[in-house]
Amino acid sequence: MSAITRPAAELDELGYTLLPNWVPADLLAELRATVARLYAIEGEKAGSEFRQEPGCLRLANLVDKGAVFQRVIAAPELLALVAHVIGPEFKLSSLNCRTALPGCAPQPLHADMGGVADGHGAWVCNIIWMLDAYTPDNGPVRVVPSSHRWRRLPASELPDLRAHHPAEIAVTAPAGSVVVMNAHTWHGGLDNRTQGHRTALHAFYCRRDKPQQQYQKKLLRPEVQAALPADVRRLLALDDPLNDELANSDVPRSGFLPAPGRPRAF
Repeated sequence: MSAITRPAAELDELGYTLLPNWVPADLLAELRATVARLYAIEGEKAGSEFRQEPGCLRLANLVDKGAVFQRVIAAPELLALVAHVIGPEFKLSSLNCRTALPGCAPQPLHADMGGVADGHGAWVCNIIWMLDAYTPDNGPVRVVPSSHRWRRLPASELPDLRAHHPAEIAVTAPAGSVVVMNAHTWHGGLDNRTQGHRTALHAFYCRRDKPQQQYQKKLLRPEVQAALPADVRRLLALDDPLNDELANSDVPRSGFLPAPGRPRAF
């Protein structure tokens, strides 16, 4: 993969940075083929390990579903940017896939895990791997630049979280591009006004003192865990007693999707 030369100052100032055409063509093709195969296998159950979303297709628990996904979660250049956002002590929180279908409604503006930076700083970072191009019309991600600095959630001041924010920017880029985001930055997918699908992977990381969105130790099959190299095991917090304790924390796991059996909350 090409070296990252964009200064980390963009993450500090704007809360996100775009790396156009960053994914090598062979890896992009393998990821697309793997995702298509998983959608075909899982059918209506796709995404059920976490939560499903109306108007979209989702896959969850992807580290369990193909060795190729280790290349996604452990890319050294991207992990360096994660460390810049949330510090060196972090872990994978989840690896999911989201496909915006034709007519998919816009997501509400949100911060991931419904959280704001705390006394130690930022604690969530999301990396969007664009398996398809993000165009103005097919449901790209919108971002409110610098909102990670405000230390508040959009629901605290916006009456309609699905409406356009006057400062928002739609991030568009070719397939194979990557967005690294301080996930306290207000963001959300826009509506898909085309007749095509728009697919992306979301590699989501959190600080080690916070609970994972998806408890990897429980989700990954024993044979998958046994085959993982030591650095990936640590990234997944598989041997971390604190992570085992945090897994039982009763905290929001999404900034906008309702927990199963609970009313929607932002």
